[in-house]
Amino acid sequence: MRLVSFLPSATEMLYELGVEDYIMAVTHECNYPAGAKTKPRVIHSSFDPQKMSSQEIDSKVVELANSGKDIYILDEQVLKKANPDLIVAQGICEVCSPYTREISRAMTLLENKPEVLILDPKNLDDILQNIIQVGNKVGKQEKAKELVEKLQKRITRIKNTHIVSKPKVLCIEWLDPLFSAGHWVPQMVEIAGGINGISSTGDKSRRMQIEEITKFDPDIVILMPCGFDVQRTIAEYEKLLENPIWRKIKAVNRGQVYAVNANEYFSKPGPRTVTGVEILAKIIHPDTFRDLQIPKNSIQKIDFE
Repeated sequence: MRLVSFLPSATEMLYELGVEDYIMAVTHECNYPAGAKTKPRVIHSSFDPQKMSSQEIDSKVVELANSGKDIYILDEQVLKKANPDLIVAQGICEVCSPYTREISRAMTLLENKPEVLILDPKNLDDILQNIIQVGNKVGKQEKAKELVEKLQKRITRIKNTHIVSKPKVLCIEWLDPLFSAGHWVPQMVEIAGGINGISSTGDKSRRMQIEEITKFDPDIVILMPCGFDVQRTIAEYEKLLENPIWRKIKAVNRGQVYAVNANEYFSKPGPRTVTGVEILAKIIHPDTFRDLQIPKNSIQKIDFE
């Protein structure tokens, strides 16, 4: 079987299931595990977000979407050479990964029409089910089942830990403009022992006003801009700190603002979102989960006076 992945979380799943040798091409964002970086790139971004601020990225995406221009560029030569039997893609967001337009274009370019598996998770349960779906498609049913059982045990451990009190938690998916963290993140917060604010499980991320945040008045704020690591997030946060309204929020006042590695553990709905739940548990209840091991450089507390 010849496979093409149109999203990073699917690439991660395929590696976990042991079919990496059958992956013929991936997207420019497929950087985990390390072997994925060596695969041919079938998708590229139409602009370089690394050289742009959050506001500039948002403006560029809005401009491209409104004009009908491409956010992602499909490499026709790489696709034809890959000649896939199966394309794994997503139906979540046209901004985060290649979407329906790229899939349609791929189908018109290929003489041998591949099967297309669309993953559209709205919560953690859906993410685990996606692993089963991918396993079924690539003939790795048992391995998929074993992986899901291991991930479920880790989730259950967090969920079943006794919590004395639940703080109010706000997760922010974009800093300029402000976006709520939706989809699976609210459920992750609730499993980790927090009261999620502004958004609900399954909701799409959306623009929000700072007044919504002051009204909710969270005890903890967790910054997880889509696709950003900890250091990039902290750099972008400095502009938000200039807003006097922001400084009045309880969590900000009390030094309970955290940056997490969203690119690795929150933005991409694959197996590592379970690590994201563990990261949230460590932030929300540090004493209760003091012995819980999480990856280095996945959290940083921000304390700007």
